[in-house]
Amino acid sequence: MLLHLSTWLEVEAYLEASQGLILPIGSTEQHGPTGLIGTDAICAEAIAQGVGEATHGLVAPTINVGMALHHTAFPGSISLRPSTLILVIRDYLTSLARAGFTKFFFINGHGGNMATLKAAFSETYAVLADLNLPNADRVQCRLANWFMCSSVYQLAKELYGDQEGSHATPSEVALTQYVYPQAIKQAPLDPTVASGQPIYGAADFRRRYPDGRMGSNPALATPEHGQQFYERAVKELSHQYLEFLDQS
Repeated sequence: MLLHLSTWLEVEAYLEASQGLILPIGSTEQHGPTGLIGTDAICAEAIAQGVGEATHGLVAPTINVGMALHHTAFPGSISLRPSTLILVIRDYLTSLARAGFTKFFFINGHGGNMATLKAAFSETYAVLADLNLPNADRVQCRLANWFMCSSVYQLAKELYGDQEGSHATPSEVALTQYVYPQAIKQAPLDPTVASGQPIYGAADFRRRYPDGRMGSNPALATPEHGQQFYERAVKELSHQYLEFLDQS
């Protein structure tokens, strides 16, 4: 069930049975010469919708822009500042908590969002308490990074070994190829790819990682691999979501 394709009457009826909500969040940023700029949002959205179908959970609209300041020296990348993203998440959750939602399960597709999301959760708890909402003390947020699922990690290791890397990875590219086979990209890739460098500002990032990849070989990706990653992530995160709903 998708929030944006529901009526308020349907959402009100849903809340009588469950106060859980699945929120996909990603990023709009470069993913190397063959990776789609929307990769992180595409992956999070597809998996979140799969989890929603498997658990009969309600899925919120995807938050497509995240904290990706270090990628903005590459054309097409869009980023919110951490402070802005915190306010966005706070306002999202305040609106939803007013409606009666108390369990927020974020399925995240971008590593750069993690620290900011955790800060946003703390900010939200404090704001909701200050507002004296009736259910403020029952609001809980959980961060679930699909790419950190144990089954996903194991499959990536089996398929790609040390060529998985940490950005523009074959696993995430494969998942986008499964979701959007009509948008598969081809481009020459330098066999020498930078890895292990620190991350500072955008211009420095591009100097250190000139084609946008971080130790990865996305040429190994296939749509068939992507289907395997999708199925494993949906299964593991569906289990985590249901456990989260059951926790007091």
